[in-house]
This record gives sequence, C-alpha cells and structure tokens, in this order.
Amino acid sequence: MNLYKKLCARSMLAVLLLLAVASLAGTGLQSIGLQAGTATAAGSDACPGKPLVMGTSPDYPPYENTDAKNGGDIVGLDIDIAKSIAAKLGCKLEITGMDFNGLIAALQTNRVDFVMSGMSVTDERKQSVDFSDTYYAARNTIVSKKKNAYETLEQLDGKRVGVQLGSTQENAVAGLKDATIKKLNRIPDLIQEIKSNRIDAAIVEDAVALDAIVANPDLAITMLPAENAQEGYAIAFPKGSALTPAFNEALQDMDASGEKQAIVEKWFGKHEAVTAGKHTIDFSTLNGYTSYILRGVFVTLLFTIVSALLGFIWGTVLSLFKLSTVKPLVWFATVYTSVFRGTPLLLQLVLIYYATPQLTGYDIPPLMAAGLAFGLNSAAYLSETIRGGIMAVDRGQREAAMALGIPYRTMMISIIFPQAVKNILPALVNECVALIKESSLVSVIGVTDLLRRASVVQAANYRALEPLLFVGAIYYVLVLILTSLARLLERRLRRSD
Repeated sequence: MNLYKKLCARSMLAVLLLLAVASLAGTGLQSIGLQAGTATAAGSDACPGKPLVMGTSPDYPPYENTDAKNGGDIVGLDIDIAKSIAAKLGCKLEITGMDFNGLIAALQTNRVDFVMSGMSVTDERKQSVDFSDTYYAARNTIVSKKKNAYETLEQLDGKRVGVQLGSTQENAVAGLKDATIKKLNRIPDLIQEIKSNRIDAAIVEDAVALDAIVANPDLAITMLPAENAQEGYAIAFPKGSALTPAFNEALQDMDASGEKQAIVEKWFGKHEAVTAGKHTIDFSTLNGYTSYILRGVFVTLLFTIVSALLGFIWGTVLSLFKLSTVKPLVWFATVYTSVFRGTPLLLQLVLIYYATPQLTGYDIPPLMAAGLAFGLNSAAYLSETIRGGIMAVDRGQREAAMALGIPYRTMMISIIFPQAVKNILPALVNECVALIKESSLVSVIGVTDLLRRASVVQAANYRALEPLLFVGAIYYVLVLILTSLARLLERRLRRSD
C-alpha cells in the first residue's frame, strides 16, 4: 500500500510539472495566430495594465483574413480600424482568430474584450452583447455560377443555397420556399461548394462577393437591395462593457478626420488576382504558402508530446487506482474512465477552453487547453491498457521476487513495469498516432495547427485539394517516423527475451 501511495504521489507531481510546462508553452504559443498592435499613447482607462484582445474570424476578406504569404498575420479593413482605435486609446492590441460562430461565446466567457469581424447588428445579438455605432453598411449578394446566374431571391426558391453559420444571411434566406439551406463556418467553403455543384448559390456580403469573383472568374454576383439602411457592421462587446463609449468616440474621430474612409477605400479597391478554375491538381498554387503550412508541424508535435506524456503519466496513476484495495480510489478511476470515454473529445476540448475562464477566471491559453483535454482523454483509455499490461505479467515474476527478498517497490519499478510497458508498447504507439491525427480538432479553438493552416491557404486561393493533400502527406510522414522509432524501441526491448 505504501508503494501505491508513493507511486501515486510521484505520478501526481509529474502531472503537475507537465501542466506547468504546458502552461509555459501555451503562454508562449498563444501568440501563434495573434497579431500585436503598437500603442502610440500611454495611460488609458480603457486598458489598465493589460492589452486589448480582439476576436475575429480571419476568413472574410477584405474585412479580415490571414496573410499566409507574408508571415501569417491577420490583416484587413477591420484590423486597420481596430489598430487605429487601440492607438487612440493608448492600448496594445492583440488579435486572436477563431470560427465565426464561436465569437459571441468568446465574448461571454471574457476570452476576448471585443469582437470585430464584419458582424451585423441584430435584435437577437443585442440580447447577448452590446454594440458600438456602425462603422460600415454592406449589402447581401447572391454568388452563383455564370451559366446559372440568379438575380433575385425569389429565383432561389427550391434551390440549394449556402450561408455562413451564425451570420445575418441566415435571416435573408429564411423566407425561401422549399429551398435547401446549407450552413457552413467559412465563406471559402461556400465558394468551394458552388464550384463543386453541391449548392446552386450562396448569400454573402458584397465586398466578400467581389473578392470571390476576382479569384473565380467562372462565378457571377448579384447585389440585393438593402433591407435596412440603419443596419450595418459594428463592434461587439460584453454586456455592460466600459469600452463601448470609448470606441464610439474613437470611431467618431475617425469619421471626422476622414481616416476611416481612407481605410475603406484602401481595402475595397484591393483585390489580388488568384489563379483558379482549373480542374487538375496544380501544386504550384502552393508557392509562397509552404513555409506557412510547415510552421504548423511544430505546434502539432508540441501538442502531441505534451498530450502523450500527460496521458501516460495520469493513465498510470489511474491504473494504480484501479489495482488499489482502497475503494474510493477504485470508484474514482472507474467513474473518470467512464465519463471521458463516454463523451465526445470535441466536447471536452470546448468545455475546458471556454468553461475554465468562466469558472476560475484563469484565461487558459488555447494550446494548453488542447493539451489538457487530449491528455485527460487519452489517460482514460491508457489506464485500461496499462492495467492490462501490469496484470498480464506472469504472477510467478512477483512470487520469485518476493521469495528473493526484493522490496515491493523495487520489484514493481525494475521488474513488473518494464515488462508491462513491453507488452503494451504497440497500444501506446497507436495512442500516439491517434493523438497526431486527432490534433486537427484543436483548430476549433483557434490553434493554428497543420489543418487550420491548410484551411487558411484554401481561403486564400480557393483551392482545397492541393493544401489538403500537402498536409495529409505531412501527417503521414509524421506517423511513419513515429512507427519507425517505435519498431526500433520494441526491437531493443525484445533483445532480453
């Protein structure tokens, strides 16, 4: 029993050390996908002692998108306006990217101070957040193929129509008769669906539509009449935020000086031609993007290593709990395993990321949240594997060690555990392989791993196949390297057989 207590205590200490390392790594890496603005004034009540954090969905050019060819910074009309406001308030600006449908949740859990992402003011959103004055009014636009161009909403009755999830365009298509509405997270995905003939048309905002047809000359657009001239894009804040009046004053200053209009003209006249429309595989479209994608390998590997170590150590603790004669420890380990194996990993990830600041006030970095979620989930599976490995060691080994007077602690560490690890090594490798591949889920909370970077490139050139194949090859190479190292280790361990 003393051995169990000592092993559990040491294992718990190792887990805490791993969490500390993950916290440092997460804090250092939360700048991945972030962009800092430089304040030109000091001492402001709007940001006392901390930077302003802006949430945005960087897949909506010209408002915001990731400049993958030039360092991966988030750029656009909204970004320039936000930088100008931050400078006027004397604040440092940090920008974090995430899916559009997660922006309101990020505000409500205080993960970001404000949201600026081409977000329209609606009565439904006003119930959850506060809005600034509008800074730009846009019009809905129908995007479709030139050979089947649609000019009115009525012509979309009975058609397959796409909109961005959580956008006001959902309201625009609500009255269509017998239409099949497809809701996706990202505008580039909607454009890809049109080109693949999975939908007949998409309803998007005018500037985004203009950018899409420049990159895709086989598409056509039709601008719809403005329904309400008073509605437009505004900056969203948590309810009761003290930033709202300060931002409104800054927007008024930008209007009066003509600075905001200059920013609008800068971005609305900027449409970079993109080679698209070919139906063959053309990896030359990745020129300028490969270094940006490859930087995601470091994030994926760091996340996998932290998750695997945490999962193994905590899984060992849980397996010891299950083998213990102390009933509360057995019950805890059994319930823990049941909960984490019985709920989706994505749910656990989102809960840890959003619930931690809401419950504790600690702003957990995205990478740390991902490592914690995957490590805790992996431990639930590994605990059964490790327990099985320990029980699979021949009982005669223990009896022989006890007959020779070998202390129980030494027996477990030097005899039982090495044989157990040898027996379960293939299962451990499989778990690491699964962690590498499942790491793609972390893009949901804004971690710029390999798959999210491929999505950014897809958004830039409107070609999905090439970046996805490239990233798939990288994942495959990583798995091959891992399995090759595992074979070498297994061969070395089998020398004593």
